[in-house]
Amino acid sequence: MLQSAESSVSGDATETAVVAVPGVGDSGEDHWMTLWQQDLPSSRRISPRSWDEPELDDWMSSLDRVVPGNSTVLVAHSLGCLLAIEWARHHPTGAAGLFLVALPDPTSVSFPLLGSPFASIDLSAPLPVPALVIASDNDPYCDIRRSAEIADGLGAGWMSKGSLGHINATSALGRWRDGQDLLRAFATGAGVGSHLRG
Repeated sequence: MLQSAESSVSGDATETAVVAVPGVGDSGEDHWMTLWQQDLPSSRRISPRSWDEPELDDWMSSLDRVVPGNSTVLVAHSLGCLLAIEWARHHPTGAAGLFLVALPDPTSVSFPLLGSPFASIDLSAPLPVPALVIASDNDPYCDIRRSAEIADGLGAGWMSKGSLGHINATSALGRWRDGQDLLRAFATGAGVGSHLRG
């Protein structure tokens, strides 16, 4: 289980703030991201006005409002991954790392926002902070080979978790314990500790 601020160990251990960055339409009650936040009651989540018809400036402003400091890991899913990448480029010291799940390919015909500013986000240059891309072999929004190519361009780590679709509520992952373990390991590798809080 992820540790909340109340249950994390005391002492000098570094605690990592978590900000949830969902994709289009937010994440529903059965989505692993929502369930993780139940284990991290002080964690934060973006709340743009344009959930269903995303506007990049609105989403960027929403993320600006909730990042508590540079010990933060942005836990992003789907379109939220593109937002986290763009935000990190504008705020190179604003977060400790990006945990990117089911990063879509904005150049693919399957991308629902072709022609939008989201489709023009730079995925070819290295990020200013550590990042890990978690992919699925059968994600309808990003071919597995393309996912690895994007991660390489970003200078990010990459791994596939098998055939999990878009790694969303439909994937029926529950609290996705394996993903929680990956997040802890990533936070430790990013130098901000494994004790997760909001």
